[in-house]
Amino acid sequence: MSSLWQMVKKGNTSSAVAAIGNAGLAVLKGIAAAASGSGAMFASAMHSVADAVNQAFVFTGSVLAEKAPTRRFPTGFGRVINLFCMIAVIVVTVMAYETVREGFHLLAHPAKATNFWLNFAVLAVAIGVDGFVLIKAMNEIVKETRADASGGVVITAIRNVGRAAPPTRLVFYEDVVATSGALLALIAVIIAEFTTFRLFDGIATILIGILMVGVAFKVGYDNMVGLIGVAAPLDIEERVASVIMDDPDVTDINKMRILQEGRFYHVEGYIELRPGLSLADADDIKFRVRDKLLATPDITDVTLGIIEDNGVRDWRPSGEAPGS
Repeated sequence: MSSLWQMVKKGNTSSAVAAIGNAGLAVLKGIAAAASGSGAMFASAMHSVADAVNQAFVFTGSVLAEKAPTRRFPTGFGRVINLFCMIAVIVVTVMAYETVREGFHLLAHPAKATNFWLNFAVLAVAIGVDGFVLIKAMNEIVKETRADASGGVVITAIRNVGRAAPPTRLVFYEDVVATSGALLALIAVIIAEFTTFRLFDGIATILIGILMVGVAFKVGYDNMVGLIGVAAPLDIEERVASVIMDDPDVTDINKMRILQEGRFYHVEGYIELRPGLSLADADDIKFRVRDKLLATPDITDVTLGIIEDNGVRDWRPSGEAPGS
């Protein structure tokens, strides 16, 4: 039981907060949609339902991904989170379809919504809650990627979102759309109340559905890549190389491959050592370098081979041209 609790505490906090927040919003928006007949409110409620369900899935996946490697699964369970994110994509896609269908129904049969102030208050709360979750996700991105946020959290998060853990990316993308969708729904409610342009309710509903489809495709693509296996970002590669090359007995990196799995990295490579070392000394150096790499929080597995310096510079960061 204590082991399970430790895994839960390591779960993705952004998705947990988002799931709780969106569950509450889904209830409020559903009540408001039923009471007012607003299509935009219905679309926003569907979006909150989708967000609450799939973010709960994602949090569960992030907890299971923390399970320690076993004999049968020696590299751990990092990719489990990608599977749960793919389930979330299916949920979002179904909800997006229902939202777009409702939008076309409202275009064909426009109707004036009622209970303006109820809709206004609920959507204002939604913008505040979704905005709070979005800011939390941005801070989580900065924390996970250990990026320099001196230029501002928002800009830093946008630049580094691709390097964040899959659940954090999903929360970020979904809450960008959720906040935008709630704002769009609020505009639709105001226009429907103070103008005779009733078609905008249906148009806003369709636009929210299209935004949901965009999130589904983006998250689906990211997680498909994660399931296949993707190379670590260049700055991670450079950071690992720096740790290796800082050892006084290492002269070069002959080969290295870093695979990203969920939010964790697996390092494989051959390092070159200074000539004249005994096998026992070389082994000690290898284990010393390995332990330094494993001390990095995001690196869970390191496999190193050792060879004697061949007198040729082999290691160049990705993107650096030979001979430079």
